[in-house]
Amino acid sequence: MKRFIEEELLEWKNSTRRKPLIVRGARQVGKTYSIQKFGRSMFNNLVTVDLEKERRLHGIFETDLRPDRILSELEVVLNEEIIPNKSLLFIDEIQSCPRAIMALRYFYEEIPDLHVIAAGSLLEFSMSDISFPVGRIQFLDMNPMTFPEYLLAIGRKEAAEIILSKPKAVPDSIHNLLLDELKIFCFIGGMPESVKAYVDSKSLKASFSVHKELCESFRHDFSKYTPRIGTDCIDSVLTGTAQHVGRQIIYTHLTEMCTHPTIKKAFHTLNKARVINKVSSANPGGLPLKTTASSKRFKATIVDIGLWQHLNGLDVAKEYPKTDLLTIYQGAMAEQFVGQEILAAQNSSLYYWARSEKGSTAEVDYLTTIDGKVVPIEVKSGPSGRLRSLHLLLNTYRNCPFGLIFSSAPYSELKKQRLKFVPLYFAYSMTKRA
Repeated sequence: MKRFIEEELLEWKNSTRRKPLIVRGARQVGKTYSIQKFGRSMFNNLVTVDLEKERRLHGIFETDLRPDRILSELEVVLNEEIIPNKSLLFIDEIQSCPRAIMALRYFYEEIPDLHVIAAGSLLEFSMSDISFPVGRIQFLDMNPMTFPEYLLAIGRKEAAEIILSKPKAVPDSIHNLLLDELKIFCFIGGMPESVKAYVDSKSLKASFSVHKELCESFRHDFSKYTPRIGTDCIDSVLTGTAQHVGRQIIYTHLTEMCTHPTIKKAFHTLNKARVINKVSSANPGGLPLKTTASSKRFKATIVDIGLWQHLNGLDVAKEYPKTDLLTIYQGAMAEQFVGQEILAAQNSSLYYWARSEKGSTAEVDYLTTIDGKVVPIEVKSGPSGRLRSLHLLLNTYRNCPFGLIFSSAPYSELKKQRLKFVPLYFAYSMTKRA
């Protein structure tokens, strides 16, 4: 499977300002596969150190953090040469050995010619207990597969090329084909194992089985997140969050199993683990959006749309025949999809707009940055006259050049109203950061 992160890894490899790289992401999004594929194709040799599988290797990082000694011992234990400028040292599941994270600083300072990539999930939990090498490492976030990556995986190269190009009107036959493929993707999701199950079997049910297994895997991890919150509570908050995609999060609405403070802790734990993504309300008046992000008013998305539909217990027999994604689960499926694509395209946090005036219900689904400008995004169908909140935002914040409406309708523009109607399948390319 081709993943777009490979291009960013190549850019890192060739950079004159290269530092050890940590690839972050939830479990099972494809970190190990992509890094090893990159290492085999771009270096003389790939040396993989799996710190979760081979706990005996932790001892190498315990004595001291001198990189020359660490490399020497790794070469003996693994029976492989590690040569600067020729080898890629890949430290997988690095969160299981916090001392290895600390060692990255000294690789940068003392052996800068060595290419080092580390990967892990639950990294934020490990990093909170150590002296973190700020300024000595780089980060790269990895998400589930995007819709264009999925199209490449199923052999639809021409279709992928269309939706990776600048959004424009396409013939009706292609428009309908892309919407059909998008609907399948929204039920399969972007977790690589789920996509592979579908590619191998051509069965949606095969991918649904993977969703169940992955959710069980996440639940198994819950005990690692924090001993102070029961796994049943975290599980219930995860399900409740999936059911509230598209709506402002009110902790007590997520579950009746726990107290407000415990629900809050569970929600932020899941966000820290990258199983859910917090979508904060922000002011469109300027950049960066994170400087105005609200800590009290926010929504959320789930890491993957396939896992989202599993957690919601969607009645597939009822929902799948629907032709418009905007009608599935009251539009929440389409909003989850667009949010997921923006996260992958922007490699940053998600935001939305909610008018702060008391009693106001005005809200716009997402805010993003395109060409250095704040762009509001709505995910819905319907004529422009019904987009009251979007019109209000555009009239209030003149710095926003236009508003985007993602829907199942063909591409069109209303220049006088500063609106662009873009098919859902263009969500990644339309919001891709240059």
